[in-house]
Amino acid sequence: MFPSILVVDDEPSIVQSLSGLLSDEGFDVITASNGYEALKTIDAELPDLVLLDIWMPGIDGIETLKEIKKNHSALPVIIITGHGNVETAVKATKLGAYDLIEKPLNIDKVIVAINNALNFRRLEEENRYLRKKTIERHSISGNSPPVQVLKQQIATVAPTGSWVLIKGENGTGKELVARTIHQLSPRADAPMIDVNCAAIPESLIESELFGHEKGVVPGSNSRKRGKFELANGGTIFLDEIGDMSLNTQAKILRVLDEKKFQRVGGGRDLTMDVRIIAATNKDLETEMANGRFRDDLYYRLNVVPIEVAPLRERKDDIPVLAEIFLAEAATSNREKRKTLAAETLPVLTQYNWPGNVRELKNLIERLVIMVQGDVIQCNHLPPHLFDPKTGPHELFSIDHLDAARRAFEREYVNKKLAANDNDVAKTAKAIGVKTAYIKSLLAERKG
Repeated sequence: MFPSILVVDDEPSIVQSLSGLLSDEGFDVITASNGYEALKTIDAELPDLVLLDIWMPGIDGIETLKEIKKNHSALPVIIITGHGNVETAVKATKLGAYDLIEKPLNIDKVIVAINNALNFRRLEEENRYLRKKTIERHSISGNSPPVQVLKQQIATVAPTGSWVLIKGENGTGKELVARTIHQLSPRADAPMIDVNCAAIPESLIESELFGHEKGVVPGSNSRKRGKFELANGGTIFLDEIGDMSLNTQAKILRVLDEKKFQRVGGGRDLTMDVRIIAATNKDLETEMANGRFRDDLYYRLNVVPIEVAPLRERKDDIPVLAEIFLAEAATSNREKRKTLAAETLPVLTQYNWPGNVRELKNLIERLVIMVQGDVIQCNHLPPHLFDPKTGPHELFSIDHLDAARRAFEREYVNKKLAANDNDVAKTAKAIGVKTAYIKSLLAERKG
């Protein structure tokens, strides 16, 4: 399918000559003689590009351009004008014109401008698609009530410039929340820079955050730009902010208040234009009460607090997450996609997941790699998923997890047998079951 070009000009000779030349170049050409006609044609035909004359009766090219961009912002428009008019060119560019070509028209220049504009539009469409995929990849999965609340909070705060403090246990997806907020914000085209406050040594934190001049840091022979400078215009994500020392907290607070900083060893102030998103797995109120976190920094960061629920409080999402992780693991490891047996999912949903979503994802990936068949059975799951805190009598009464129950019982009995020198009678008495039951488990093991 050939690109379609709308030629808008009140001079019939120009319309005719451009139509013929562009048709010869393989374009589908549509024409309009004034701005009103052009706007109607755009709504009806949806051309790929507009060649728009600046001087026309009725509404001129500038007014027509305004209306085009109001309703079809992604449509590239190339302005055609008479002898050079700097003011007109500047105005058209500010309104979103891709290019401006002077009369008399040079067809080679026109073709180059059209091809450049179409390529630019294609790249913009690809970027929009990639951003959509990025947002999908960074979206919060699940439909449980806590996740619905979380999604609503993200949708509300993302378009604003407000600073955000994300709280939650390790593995709950705090970074995922931060990235989703950034991708849905007006700063999405600018970078999001991560800072793991727990991983940077105290001696290097100032250099990492603010950068340094050449020769200031031992072993460095060049100037280094810090995280705040790299994030300029975008977002800086201060992860595990609760692990930052009091000394560093004071330096961060000063920068946040003044919105400017200097590189280590430098004397020039650099202006800060970043959105701050911080995250912590600690109870900062307790940390403040114990003198380990500054009150003033807390209140500076805690503009919009967001709490990410642990997985044990959103177990309804486990089936959805498991399917996502099965697909991801199959793709990344080039494995055939595996499925969960009917009795396997209840085991995953009853477990409390102290490592949260990260623990579930790691387990699924491990199972995809290690399980030979296409179906992940209960006996493939690690024993600790069957709640070792409950006693064997409770486990033995779980009738909806036969395969899982037998696998766990064998593991449990084997450990007790080893502790009792493989004495079946002694072991049976110790754990409160009949010797026949232990013998049946041993027979299964041999089988």
